Amino acid sequence: MKRHITGNVSWIGYIDWELKQFHGDDYAIQHGSSQNAYVVEEEKTVLIDTVWAPHKEEYLDNLAREIDLSKADAVIANHGEPDHSSGLPDLMERLPEGTPIYCTANGVRSLKGQYGDRGWNFQVVKTGDRLDVGNGKELIFVEMRMLHWPDSMATYLTGDNILFSMDAFGQHYAVEELFADRADEGILLGEAMKYYANILNPFSPLVKAKLKEIGTLDLPFAMIAPSHGAIWRDHPEQIIDLYAKWSDDFQEDQVTIVYDTMWGGTEKLAHALSVAVSEASPDTKVKVFNINKTDKNTIATEIFRSKAVAVGSPTVGQDILSGMTGFLAFIRQLKFKKKKAGVFGTYGWSGESVAVLSRLLTDSGFTVVGDPVKVNWFPHQEALDELPALAQAMLA
Repeated sequence: MKRHITGNVSWIGYIDWELKQFHGDDYAIQHGSSQNAYVVEEEKTVLIDTVWAPHKEEYLDNLAREIDLSKADAVIANHGEPDHSSGLPDLMERLPEGTPIYCTANGVRSLKGQYGDRGWNFQVVKTGDRLDVGNGKELIFVEMRMLHWPDSMATYLTGDNILFSMDAFGQHYAVEELFADRADEGILLGEAMKYYANILNPFSPLVKAKLKEIGTLDLPFAMIAPSHGAIWRDHPEQIIDLYAKWSDDFQEDQVTIVYDTMWGGTEKLAHALSVAVSEASPDTKVKVFNINKTDKNTIATEIFRSKAVAVGSPTVGQDILSGMTGFLAFIRQLKFKKKKAGVFGTYGWSGESVAVLSRLLTDSGFTVVGDPVKVNWFPHQEALDELPALAQAMLA
């Protein structure tokens, strides 16, 4: 059903309580999510985005019950990713022929690439372009290139002062009440940080530049309506302030230790190192994760929060365990900056793991510090005595 947001603006999306994985299986979901689509009904009726294909029939049936589709004047496609656009082909079949679709030039490429050239009436827009919707109100388009696809844009409604921000400022979080001020704040902010760390952090320089550009547009924000999760209406600038902080090489006083283990030796080093860090700096938060026991997105979020990370693996096949290889490939994608790293591991025969870890972490933008703790066979007290020095190097 259509749910009132403010003025003549309504939400008509899908709250997905059962969603567990996203981006294939690359993003683990703990608290559900939503695909937020919107309707603006001024003198012109404008549809903003659609929903993911598995939910398109419910979306289209709800839309048809709520508005006269024959009188729809325009569609805004802020982003071509399928979770927001795969309801578009069926929607366009129900709208008057020639109904314009407003999107970026890359949006045209994305939509044609995914759904074929269907003869749609694309209207290409760029930052500052406007669409008069009547009653003295306009939609202003703002390109959001690489936040997080090349085709992304946001749309601003004057008068009601709403920024339909697409993937920026969102969260994978199912909120039946729709609004951030009605959500569980702890979960909300945690999911917002996780979303930023795992999806937007690689583009932090662009986030900083875009926030600065949006500031020069002098647009007041009464509401920020993203395409996933809760809508920000109570002090919506709070999420902008958080993005400004997160995009500036963010870190807290935290050390995160991640490891993989075969027979428990590297695990023992990880746990002993956590004690060494805590003893050296009691105010520093320390978190320890076996990469096989916690989803990688949660671990990545904790690394995002940290000033240093320690990574451990035993040697196997003159290399590291394959699970750690995959994890570090994912971490490389996130382009963390200005974070220190220490390495540790055990071995029986050849002992290459610490060198491999050092190389992979350096390639991923971390500054590897201290002497690696490299232990032959199982770590006994002599080996554990090396850990305080590694802890100090990461804390320095």
